[in-house]
Amino acid sequence: MSRPLDGIKVITLEHAIAAPFCTRQLADLGARVIKIERPGVGDFARAYDERVRGMSSHFVWTNRSKESLTLDVKQASAQIVLARLLEDADVLVQNLAPGAAARLGLSFEELHPKHPKLIVCDISGYGASGPYRDKKAYDLMIQSESGFLSVTGSADEPAKAGCSIADISAGMYAFSSILAALIQRQQTGAGSRIDVSMLESMVEWMGFPMYYAFEGAAPPPRAGAAHATIYPYGPFPTGDGKSVMLGVQNEREWGAFCRVVLQAPDLATDDRFLANSKRTAHREELRSLIVEVFSLLTLEQVRQRLDDAQIANASVNNMEDVWNHPQLKARGRWTEVSTPHGALAALLPPGLSNAYMPRMDKIPALGEHTECLLRELGMSDNEIESMRLDGAI
Repeated sequence: MSRPLDGIKVITLEHAIAAPFCTRQLADLGARVIKIERPGVGDFARAYDERVRGMSSHFVWTNRSKESLTLDVKQASAQIVLARLLEDADVLVQNLAPGAAARLGLSFEELHPKHPKLIVCDISGYGASGPYRDKKAYDLMIQSESGFLSVTGSADEPAKAGCSIADISAGMYAFSSILAALIQRQQTGAGSRIDVSMLESMVEWMGFPMYYAFEGAAPPPRAGAAHATIYPYGPFPTGDGKSVMLGVQNEREWGAFCRVVLQAPDLATDDRFLANSKRTAHREELRSLIVEVFSLLTLEQVRQRLDDAQIANASVNNMEDVWNHPQLKARGRWTEVSTPHGALAALLPPGLSNAYMPRMDKIPALGEHTECLLRELGMSDNEIESMRLDGAI
């Protein structure tokens, strides 16, 4: 079956997570993604760790189905190659250091007259303007600047997210914005520029706590793994030394929770707990009552009561549990991708379509496609060897 982005050519000067996550998803939909990397070093995310048979866990996650071309883009011969690649490209994505793309002649303003259909997506920490424009930005810096750390963690100490959510959010907005730009180009015939900042992406995700603290009101308190403003909503220990995650969202569920789960129907009308705001205010008293009941039950017994009461609940899984999750297995969500070190399990992209299968091709070795791509551009063996001797590839 054909895929939605078959025939779309993407050139990307990318590193770390935000841009690679964006372009991997374009590749999932069928786009041809040519990843330009530094000769000998490559995307620095290749060296983050060696957890996956000697390969980096971050790199394996975000770089399948791409072609790796090594180019020292500061050299004249490499710039000629890059210019040729852009002649029939549909999208250029970059998340280089602030100002680097413009210095290389890769700004939308310089490219648009020569390539009027080209879509240029610039991903940066803080955006292309403003006083923070030139600041370096890594994921943790943006988690901090966006206020995420102020509402995450325990009452005593803030905590970062366990994955790169600022990068992921920017990558997702870049991905969806590129899809929108491709649709717009069908209507107008013209390419456009997309300016995605990690800060703005994360601040969008902070909408709830920002409005909760509207006009100087107190922000949501840090509440660990529990919900800051809804209760009971979070993890509770069970009698067999495990934990259950549960969430009571409304008064109907609160009544069912008291009758079926706690088997204490009178608690439903206790004045201390008659509304969510009261339950939140008296959360320590309520927690003690819940823990007392759960201490006499196993995790499975608690979950059965919660299911019987139609209360949302979950296991507190570790990574091994997720790899072996029965729901993912039952839905056939795992496949394999090739790598330079053998086949690996990989999750199929979310958003299951009945019209096509996502592209799930090899994770490239550094520079694996350099010679093929240069020959495709019409370069001779002598020209390629000369570039190699000059360190341009």
